Amino acid sequence: MDWKLFADLAEIAGSSEITVDVETPEPTVDDALAALLQAHPELESRIFTAEGELESHLTLLKNGENVGETGLSTTAEADDELALFPPVSGG
Repeated sequence: MDWKLFADLAEIAGSSEITVDVETPEPTVDDALAALLQAHPELESRIFTAEGELESHLTLLKNGENVGETGLSTTAEADDELALFPPVSGG
């Protein structure tokens, strides 16, 4: 599965595009996120709260659709594109 990371998440990981392998029979977005964190553990404190919950200010997309925290159990396929966006501000 392909992850696209934006802003400081890409900086922390050292890349804006990361491909991960998920070795479960029926993978979910949560499995793909676990694979991303296995490859880039330095992202964990930026993605999850101290309680282990997905940071509420992050936007998590699967193929362009917001899945959010409640969608971590959403089924994911090998050709899905997943993305994480931190809040963006500017002027």
